[in-house]
Amino acid sequence: YMANIPRLRAVSRCSALIFSTNNTECSRLLEEIKCAHCSPNAQVLFHSPELDKVPLREPHLPRLCQDYCREFYYTCRGHIPELFQADVDEFCQYYGRRDGGLCFPDFHRKQTRGQDSNYLGDEKVEDINRKHKHNCYCAQVVLSGLRQPVAVVHCGDGSQRLFVLEKEGFVRVLTHNMELLKEPFLDIHKLVQTGLKAGDERGLLGLTFHPNYKKNGKLYVSYTTNQERWAIGPHDHILRVVEYTVSRKNPNVVDSRTMRMLIEVAELHRKHLGGQLLFGPDGLLHIVLGDGMITLDDMEEMDGLSDFTGSVLRVDVDTDCCTSPYSIPRNNPYFNSTNQPPEIFAHGLHDPGRCAVDRHHTDNNGSLLILCTDASGRNASAGRILAITKGKDYENEASIFDLATSGGAAPVGGFIYRGCQSRRLYGSYVFGDKNGDQWQEKALCLGTSSSCGSALVGHILGFGEDQLGEVYILATSKSMAQSHSGKLYKLVDPKRPAVPKECQRQVEAPELLGTACSRQCKNGHCTPTGKCCCSTGWEGPFCRVAKCEPACRNGGVCVEPHSCLCKSGYSGAQCEKGERGMPSDQEKDGILDHIIDMTSYLLNLTSYMV
Repeated sequence: YMANIPRLRAVSRCSALIFSTNNTECSRLLEEIKCAHCSPNAQVLFHSPELDKVPLREPHLPRLCQDYCREFYYTCRGHIPELFQADVDEFCQYYGRRDGGLCFPDFHRKQTRGQDSNYLGDEKVEDINRKHKHNCYCAQVVLSGLRQPVAVVHCGDGSQRLFVLEKEGFVRVLTHNMELLKEPFLDIHKLVQTGLKAGDERGLLGLTFHPNYKKNGKLYVSYTTNQERWAIGPHDHILRVVEYTVSRKNPNVVDSRTMRMLIEVAELHRKHLGGQLLFGPDGLLHIVLGDGMITLDDMEEMDGLSDFTGSVLRVDVDTDCCTSPYSIPRNNPYFNSTNQPPEIFAHGLHDPGRCAVDRHHTDNNGSLLILCTDASGRNASAGRILAITKGKDYENEASIFDLATSGGAAPVGGFIYRGCQSRRLYGSYVFGDKNGDQWQEKALCLGTSSSCGSALVGHILGFGEDQLGEVYILATSKSMAQSHSGKLYKLVDPKRPAVPKECQRQVEAPELLGTACSRQCKNGHCTPTGKCCCSTGWEGPFCRVAKCEPACRNGGVCVEPHSCLCKSGYSGAQCEKGERGMPSDQEKDGILDHIIDMTSYLLNLTSYMV
């Protein structure tokens, strides 16, 4: 190890199937299949390029060997009916392995290392073993020159792009061939209030993409700002969560005009902010907030603020409601929402790092696992790993893993590795230490620059995951003055090829939005479900008709919200006055005058439209 290498941790835990049965023989087979989840070959057994194309397929079962598939079908057919909606041939065509590749349960006999082209040759392995410690991994530099990177995410559209968040308010696009686009995907640095001092967490905090992003182009951003001081009473800044839509003309740029505010929370301090956004397995947006270092005195002074601090909020963004069905809670001057107040999904957090959803792990109720790192207390120097569950109070709830002291810094949450490049790391939860101090528990061994070509050094800021499940690390120089010292690393197994053939996926080009709403909705915003919601003063299916209240009179036309275009000879806000200021019903109404007036009116309207 190098003395200043930040230490990474990896915690392993095997997943369990959601299936259960009272049949003894079927239960035996299910118990056998549980072993596949913990196998180093799990990525191959549960995924393949063919099955990944099948929509809504849940990889509860591995690729089964043909004889075992038929045995499983006939044994469990009458005990797990939801699995067997087809005959045995159809079932085994779907779940069985027919190409001679790895399959369960005899995958360990299918291929030896010498025959597996996805393993490095014996000579190469011997050479690597001389360079690396027995189980060391490498942190390969993918990108450098970043300005305080805090997170990296993917959008799930098949393009294999990565989106790097910079604290100052920029989101950069890294293409599948590791090319950093010059134009930012999102630039809101003029809105973001940030700080560079140590411990100041203000800035761009989180980004997540809608599960149906490929079709609706929706993304959600959290950041701190102080542009609008709507809160009554003392506060330092406002944490804001907003919705954006990607540009209809360029899939690598956000249309900033589509911004729609979801919630705002006033905060008093600059630490323990949280701010991560993620979509849970229920399809709802989860907003993770820290305790904000709020004390009992602060709670008394800022009445109502404690309702949301230290909580995981849950919001349904897939509503078709164009107007707010619930009023803003006027009795809370520190919270603002354009929709219904969010649900408090869980609370009792202090300084949450990053949370991750393990979509391959399910409990007995079929709920998927959400893991978060957190400080053990408001001023605690120890950390913990939490499994977030609805309704739990983590002030008193036991953690699933406790971490030793870390010099006063909370752990930085990472991801459960579900990638394909490393079979040894599969199923492990990888996270780190913000200070770069070394944990007393088992650490993930990282090779040095002499053995790997590069080494992870500096201050760990966050982790990321690409669409294939590979894990990335964000770090920067410990000197905050070096504003362009941020680097993006990829965690790789040096004993495996960089991209084994079993891990290769076809790259899909980013597509332009093609929905009718995105093309035609002009004076409003599209909901994630595709409905055009009109801004104030507009109406019609695609918000193209202006609305005037009171309505225009004497043949006037509403051309803009609350703005009437009057016929010649009429004036006033609603065209209610004649040219001499007399009521319109006292004006002469000869046929010739009406023809002249209408001609003049049409000319004016045509001129306005042109």
